[in-house]
Amino acid sequence: QVQLMESGGGSVQARGSLRISCAASGFIVNAVCMAWFRQAPGKEREGVATLDVRPGFTYYAPSVRGRFAISRDSAKNMVYLQMNILKPEDTAMYYCAVDMTPGRCSTIPANFGHWGQGTQVTVSS
Repeated sequence: QVQLMESGGGSVQARGSLRISCAASGFIVNAVCMAWFRQAPGKEREGVATLDVRPGFTYYAPSVRGRFAISRDSAKNMVYLQMNILKPEDTAMYYCAVDMTPGRCSTIPANFGHWGQGTQVTVSS
C-alpha cells in the first residue's frame, strides 16, 4: 500500500530556512518520480520541485529556483525539500506526491496518483 507522510513544517521568519520531509512506504523513492507541490489559500496547486529517477534530473519552479533543493535518501526511503531564504509568498500547505508511470516526471498534478496529507509552512515578514 502506497503511503506518503510529510513532516517538518512550521512557522519561520522571512529569510529563514526549513526542511520538510516525506516518508514513503509501499514503493522505492529512487525508482519513481517524486515531487513537492504547494497550495496557498485561494490559489491553484503549484508544482515546486520534481526529482526524476535519473540522477541529477531535477526541476524547480522559477519562483523557488536557487532557494529550494529537493533530495532523497534511498536508505531511509524519504524525500526532502530544503527551503532557504524563505519569503512570505512561500506560505502554503506543502504536499509530497509520487508518479508511478515510467518515463515522465512533470509538475502536472493529474499525473501524480498518490499524495501525502500535507504540512503547513508559514513565513512571516
